[in-house]
Amino acid sequence: MISKKTFLTCTLSVFLSLTANAQKTKNYTHKIDSIMAATSPLTFNGVVLVSQKGKIQYLKAKGYKDFEKKIPLKTDDQFEVMSNSKQITAVLVLQAAEQGKLDLHTPIKKYLPSLTQPWADTVTIHHLLNHTHGITDTEKPTLFKAGSQFKYGNLSYALLGDILKTTTGKTFTELADSLFKKLKMNRTFVYNTQNNQSLVPGFKSENNQFEKVKESFITNEIAPSAGIVSTVEDLAKWDQALFKGNLLSPQFKKQMLFPSTMSQHNVFGKESMGFGYNVRIIKEAGLTYYGVTGLGDGFTCLNVYFPSTDTSLIILENQMPKNSENWSFQEAAIKNVVLKNMTSK
Repeated sequence: MISKKTFLTCTLSVFLSLTANAQKTKNYTHKIDSIMAATSPLTFNGVVLVSQKGKIQYLKAKGYKDFEKKIPLKTDDQFEVMSNSKQITAVLVLQAAEQGKLDLHTPIKKYLPSLTQPWADTVTIHHLLNHTHGITDTEKPTLFKAGSQFKYGNLSYALLGDILKTTTGKTFTELADSLFKKLKMNRTFVYNTQNNQSLVPGFKSENNQFEKVKESFITNEIAPSAGIVSTVEDLAKWDQALFKGNLLSPQFKKQMLFPSTMSQHNVFGKESMGFGYNVRIIKEAGLTYYGVTGLGDGFTCLNVYFPSTDTSLIILENQMPKNSENWSFQEAAIKNVVLKNMTSK
């Protein structure tokens, strides 16, 4: 039988732990609020979510869904997530590989026989997934030997969409929508001109003035690169499925998260960091975590997952600064607040 003294000690310990955690949450809540409220160098306009172990810790929207009509944003509004889409495409490709429908290290000529350039016999699906292919135009030579350098772009994931169709017999939209249904990502879909549901419009901003993007650059061809529309809560479900669930087998998850090349991104610092299959592997402040960014069409996106605490930070904005110096400015600041909170004692 537990003594009264032991019981009281344990109860006090639990109480102090919960109080400390609540205080830490309160600290970053106030700091994120401050960043979202700031107007210099630009105004924040979007939704921020922090979830831990699948439970929401912070969820707020600020600004307008439509500046012209003065419609406020809601936390469940649907945004174009730009290059975050590539991570979903990568999973679909790896699932096809698990099923034996394609091989990651086979030259892509096997799957896209219409390609005429010599590089089709050396560039593999692996090179397309981690942006080390060197292709800039399907009718031109590559910039470099496959696997020797990193160059980010949309073309490789458009090609992956074609490969998925030839190997599975289904379009990218069919595969993605089926996956979203399975994961209960009910407000996530593949954009097209006939299917934009209640998607918020994107805006380009300068000096806190907002100009609506009149026409999206997304087409059926580019959808595997940048065509997913989602919400912060649906992307939190995605993180749980990818990092904690059985979306991929251990073997293929390891390949996706393996830093098979290096890349730099200002949100995560000035140094190059590991890059897998459209996921950055960042080592900062004693932690290893994963990140994916998106920018374009009047949208700015960030999805960061910290495995040590099972925490997701997801930020979706329907604004893109015209000044590249301000790209992802608040996203980086909010990420740093959450990171510092987790590493503080």
